[in-house]
Amino acid sequence: MRTHYAVNVANDTRGRILDAAADVMSRRGLPGATTKEIARVAGCSEALLYKHFRDKEDLFLAVLTERLPSFVAVVKELPRRAGERTVAELLTEVVERAVPFFAEGMPIIGSLIPREDLAARNRDWMLERGAGPQRANEGVAAYLRAEQELGRVSADVDPDAAAALLLGACFQRAFLVRLMGEDALALPGARFAPAVVAAALRGLAP
Repeated sequence: MRTHYAVNVANDTRGRILDAAADVMSRRGLPGATTKEIARVAGCSEALLYKHFRDKEDLFLAVLTERLPSFVAVVKELPRRAGERTVAELLTEVVERAVPFFAEGMPIIGSLIPREDLAARNRDWMLERGAGPQRANEGVAAYLRAEQELGRVSADVDPDAAAALLLGACFQRAFLVRLMGEDALALPGARFAPAVVAAALRGLAP
C-alpha cells in the first residue's frame, strides 16, 4: 500500500511539474523558461524536478507530447489505422488535432528561432532521440502509402507532398488564428478541415 501511495505521489509531482513547465514555456518561450522558475511554479525544488526529467529538453519534449492538445500520439498511430473508416475522416481528425497543437505550441517552439545556439542544441537533442516536428509529416506520409497499397488513395498522390500540404495548411491556420483571430479568416473553422483534406487529396481513389 505504501508503494502504491509512493507511485501516486511521484505521478502527481511529475504532472505538477509538467503543468508548470507548459505554463512557463508558453509565457516566456523555451529560452526564458528556466528550471528554477518551473520548479518555483510547480512548488518543488530543482533537485526534485531533475529526479523526473533529465534536463530542460527532456521536459520540453514531455510538454509537447503530454500537455499540448493530443496530436503527436494521433499521428504516431495513424499508419496502423490504414483501412479504418475513410481516408478523409482520418485525415480530418489529424487536421482537427493539428491546428490547436500548433497554436499552443507555437510560442514555445517559435521562441527558439532567434537563438540559433539553442535551436541547434535542441535540434541535435531531438535527432539523437528520433524526435522532431518532421515526424508528423513522416507519419501522415506513411499512412498515405499504406492506404495506396490498399487501393484507397490514388497512386497519383505524392504522399510526402500531400502530408506537407496538409500540415503546412494547419500550421498557417494556427499562426493566423493566434495573430488575427478566427473571425478574420475567410474559411470558417467548420469548413477548414474537410476543405484542406480534399485539396491535399485531389487524386483520392473513388
